[in-house]
Amino acid sequence: MLFELNSASLIEWSRWQFAMTAIYHYMFVPLTLGLSFLLAVMETMWVRTGKEEWLHATKFWMKLFGINFAIGIATGLILEFQFGSNWSNYSWFVGDIFGAPLAIEGLFAFFLEATFFAVMFFGWNKVSRRFHLTATWLVFVGANISALWILVANAWMQNPVGMEFNPLTARNEMDDFWAVLFSPTAMNKFFHTVTSAYTLSACFVIGVSSWFILKKRHLEFARKSILLASVFGFLSILLTIFTGDTSARDVTRTQPMKLAAMEGLNRGQEGAALTIIGFPVKDAALPSGRMRSVEYGIAVPKVLSFLGYHDFNAFIPGIEDIVNGYTSHDGKVYPSIPQRMANGRLAIEALKTYKTALEKNNGLLAQEALETLRENYPDFGYGYLSSPDEAIPPVVPVFYSFRIMVGLGLLFVLLFVVSWWYAKKRKFHKFRIIPYLAIACVPLAYVASQCGWIVAEVGRQPWVVQDLMPTNVAITRIASGWVITTFWMFALLFTLLLIAELSIMFSQIRKGVKE
Repeated sequence: MLFELNSASLIEWSRWQFAMTAIYHYMFVPLTLGLSFLLAVMETMWVRTGKEEWLHATKFWMKLFGINFAIGIATGLILEFQFGSNWSNYSWFVGDIFGAPLAIEGLFAFFLEATFFAVMFFGWNKVSRRFHLTATWLVFVGANISALWILVANAWMQNPVGMEFNPLTARNEMDDFWAVLFSPTAMNKFFHTVTSAYTLSACFVIGVSSWFILKKRHLEFARKSILLASVFGFLSILLTIFTGDTSARDVTRTQPMKLAAMEGLNRGQEGAALTIIGFPVKDAALPSGRMRSVEYGIAVPKVLSFLGYHDFNAFIPGIEDIVNGYTSHDGKVYPSIPQRMANGRLAIEALKTYKTALEKNNGLLAQEALETLRENYPDFGYGYLSSPDEAIPPVVPVFYSFRIMVGLGLLFVLLFVVSWWYAKKRKFHKFRIIPYLAIACVPLAYVASQCGWIVAEVGRQPWVVQDLMPTNVAITRIASGWVITTFWMFALLFTLLLIAELSIMFSQIRKGVKE
């Protein structure tokens, strides 16, 4: 049975521990997704042309890939264990659904990736060229299939579909696997995430290659790596922008409060403007005094409405509209949050009544309670909120993270264009600002990647499962001291792993390409 915890310390420390683990883990994932493709292309060029320079390039980047891959596995395993150790109530409530894509990822995609990684990394001169090339391509396929299933699970938390609530067990059970897999939210999240990971990988390759150019080492290797990565990166960032547009339309319909937080939009409007930059401020008229509005901003008229509905005059609700209830541009009526809280409490009480009626063999009361539960179940999670303000995510981090992510994305478009031109024209003794820009864009790519996840995850708070389960009922009822202790243990461990990875990578980069 679900329960509510009053320990703010336990809730906050559990959230911080999971967030820290996820942040560290996702430092390694994007490079794995994109660099595996570049490795496969480079090795394909070697097998087809027989040119040793492509072989040397493949082996150099493969070393960096292997270091990153190993550390990513360590952090990823700890992340999955926390669903049982820190979020057992969540695992009970949706484990039948959330566990399925994770199980498929572990049994199929991860083992595919790990098996052929061994062949790719250790199989030189032990298997044929074509078999080795096949293994490299299968590592790329496995890594991206792995990402698919993890992102399907995450997308279901953002937009729960394809399931039925079982009142006997108080669990959600999957009744349409294909609806879960191919929901618009899942597809948008997958393509947007992997293309942004490809963008990061391209920035990494261009940045490292630019370092060689500044040091006047391996110039031809660096030139070809930049040419390949800049084309790959340019196509990736264009796809990232396109999938960002489709994701915005999906968020408009499924998570309007997240969109309002992204834009700092307190009061909705038709023909809503897209804020380029601004400053969230407190509204003295609001009881909580929380930051909801943006002032002193630069905005482009009507663009937000177009992004949300492809209609320049569409109505985009603000935070106040969502709290008080509104009718969306496509005619759907959204009740106020206080009303949804009342509906949620009705559903929770109906679930209790249903179980009691079954125990007492009162079939009529059980049927009435079941009908009430099903009628109000879409608002089930609101019953655990104590005030409407709890349904509002933190505006400031979501607002700024979104703008940092978009701004850096535009910078990467410029980087890929000028890097391609720089390498194509062999301007190694001029325009030295370009390789310096490329090196600076490596950490900035990681910043953009993390900002994307802040928008996605902080923007949906307080929900662990949208509308059905808030964070305060998802955690494991354990002593907060244990969570605090393990938080600092993991923080130390992950920091040491990150330092070790960077040290090994820098060492391998300094050694250069073995020819």
